[in-house]
Amino acid sequence: MGPNGEQVGIVSIHDALKLAQEADLDLVEVAATARPPVCKLMDYGKFKYESAMKAREARKNQAHTIIKEIKLRPKIDPHDYETKKGHVVRFLKAGDKVKVTIMFRGREQSRPELGFRLLQRLADDVQELGFVESHAKQDGRNMIMVIGPHKKKAEAKAEKAAAKAQRGGEETSLQEG
Repeated sequence: MGPNGEQVGIVSIHDALKLAQEADLDLVEVAATARPPVCKLMDYGKFKYESAMKAREARKNQAHTIIKEIKLRPKIDPHDYETKKGHVVRFLKAGDKVKVTIMFRGREQSRPELGFRLLQRLADDVQELGFVESHAKQDGRNMIMVIGPHKKKAEAKAEKAAAKAQRGGEETSLQEG
């Protein structure tokens, strides 16, 4: 291809290099396996820079999945349970996964059903915000369950930004009045 994207046709390597030099561009091989090989005249430095910028932009928009962890005990106080549940709700609203760990000590290890019931209760309480990604399973002295959010991280960020913008609009109207 020529400097403006037009087809030049089959040209010898010497002529192609000469064309590239005249146009002050680089001769870049696009399809080496084709017969004859396909080359293109382009500013290779500019091409690399633009592709790097596209990749950077894609990485910036990519949401990172973060797993937050909450640790509980089987004999948790009702108020402490509500506090921990509040943390789980906050994490799920932010679009993060939550790993809930119940730690058993001493004789509690002989009663894993207490931990299982507690995890089921927590999963039922946050059902509208998340779903059980991996069910409760015993791992030595701990019982682990992972809860995933219904909405993606990017959606949660967009909602948060919209709510913040709306609050900003309300504050300015309050100041004016």
